Amino acid sequence: MKEMSPLEKVRHSSAHVLAAAVLRLYPDTQLDIGPPTDSGFYYDFDTDVAFTPEVLEEIEAEMKKIIKENQPFERIEVSREEAKKIISDTGQKQYKLGRLNDIPDEETITFYKNGEFHDLCAGAHVSYTKKIKAFKLLHVAGSYHRGNSENKQLQRIYGTAFQSKNELVDHLERIEEAKKRDHRNIGREMGLFHIDEMVGQGLVLWKPNGAIIRQELEKFITSELTKQGYSQVYTPHIGKLDLFRTSGHFPYYQESQYPPILQRESLAELTEDGFSSTNLENKLDRGELDGHLLRPMNCPMHISIYKSEKRSYRDLPIKLAEFGTVYRWEQSGELNGMTRVRGFTQDDAHLFLREDQLQNEIQGCLGLVKLVFSVLGMNEYRVRVSLRDPDSDKYVGDAEGWNKAEAALKEAVRTLDVDYEEELGEAAFYGPKIDFVVKDVIGREWQLGTVQVDYNLPERFDISYVGADNRDHRPVMIHRAPFGSMERFCGLLIEHFAGNFPTWLAPEQVRILPMNDELLSFAEKSAQEFSKHEIRVSIDRQSAKLGAKIRRAENEKIPHMIIIGKREADEGKVSIRSRNNPDLNGICDLEDCIKQIEVEIRTKALPKKRTEDS
Repeated sequence: MKEMSPLEKVRHSSAHVLAAAVLRLYPDTQLDIGPPTDSGFYYDFDTDVAFTPEVLEEIEAEMKKIIKENQPFERIEVSREEAKKIISDTGQKQYKLGRLNDIPDEETITFYKNGEFHDLCAGAHVSYTKKIKAFKLLHVAGSYHRGNSENKQLQRIYGTAFQSKNELVDHLERIEEAKKRDHRNIGREMGLFHIDEMVGQGLVLWKPNGAIIRQELEKFITSELTKQGYSQVYTPHIGKLDLFRTSGHFPYYQESQYPPILQRESLAELTEDGFSSTNLENKLDRGELDGHLLRPMNCPMHISIYKSEKRSYRDLPIKLAEFGTVYRWEQSGELNGMTRVRGFTQDDAHLFLREDQLQNEIQGCLGLVKLVFSVLGMNEYRVRVSLRDPDSDKYVGDAEGWNKAEAALKEAVRTLDVDYEEELGEAAFYGPKIDFVVKDVIGREWQLGTVQVDYNLPERFDISYVGADNRDHRPVMIHRAPFGSMERFCGLLIEHFAGNFPTWLAPEQVRILPMNDELLSFAEKSAQEFSKHEIRVSIDRQSAKLGAKIRRAENEKIPHMIIIGKREADEGKVSIRSRNNPDLNGICDLEDCIKQIEVEIRTKALPKKRTEDS
């Protein structure tokens, strides 16, 4: 087991103190588990008491008492029978006996004790409760026992803890800032997207403003792909089961896929024969039934395009790109706005190449990801190389292909001049990958762009090219997606910019604010000039004071306001009030104004910070 860091020990110990406090206040509560997490800790409880904000305050107060008592954390090794007795004596049989049964026979069974509280636990912990210097309970959420929706729903209390009060204060401030930036709220306020229960959970409806952002991102990446010799393709959202059996996505991804779609005739015959759902599933797994599947990945479709023609070594690399929508069956409790969905569009591409081209093409893919991050001001990121676990049976292909693919990725990542780490067991089932983990403006990490090397799917689909020796050879594949998914990426962008998008991405780039109705004619002529230059513009035609119009535009996060008064109209000029670039503020000719905003759009300039006076 991986050794816990000092911070993880503090958080793990905080979870135990939380459980001890709950039992002091509500002795009939049944406990499940309480691990540390990347951002804090949680504990799952089964109780009739509703953990309201007021109850959380009581629990926090009790935790502070336990910490003040400076209870030692004691590790106790026990036999399995002794463990059962402790669990029984403490009245915690409902869930803890099941957790005890999860421990293999050959492993040591341990409890940790602080004060009167005992918990089945492998550790580790701080030495005394007073070592917990700074903690805070955050919120409560529902959680099914063992993550299975068929089990009872428990109450999960989330908290966080740090080694100093200053670190805790900083973290809580980041949480408050994250709430302000929540893409679900900003997306609703700006009219970017909608999720409708009638359509289905996790299925995003892109509204006109959100569609503009997506289209601009697609235009940006498509332009770069054209420079690098990619060809755009379009493929169906659904394919035959045999296609995904060949790729291995069915059954490897079966648990996270929508159920297969059977032909009506086949389904009717099975129903008449009285087949159970278990028998049906077995027949599907054995390949005795055919049907269709909402695609979980785009790669089998692109492989089919490659395979549709005879290929020569002179043709390679062949680079097929598609904004391809895929579908995954995420648990309802895991869904979250745009960042965790059931249907999403990947900026996907698959490269088919000779082995001698591999290193150069990996570099090109990595360069594309870095370009995307640079343009969007995401300059803080780390790189993760996800490798196969040789002891696991979840992977396809032989060791030789895996070794070649892993060596190629490791060689490429060393040229990036960034920190990277290797993670065993995190590879896709068909190949190792490089993941980019981006840190946003408030310090949160998001896994975005990915590049994968694959020797296995070419083998499974038996694709080839004719080499210089006039013999068939097996190509190597690269899977790559700089954005990852458009939904997740846009969700991140909304939060990263807090809705204050760079002008090139903003759904509305310019708003014209005439000071009265008599100036509408000049406002309309000005709007026509902006439109001629493909700048997205609107006019605020409401009969309101200028201050109210400015506040409305500010609240709606419009990058540039063009204010028109009588003097400006008489002189054919405009007054610029810019949110994104205060350097533009002032009066100028309409033509100059348009040119300056055009430059900002063309260069994809990031918003500039405003001073107090601007």
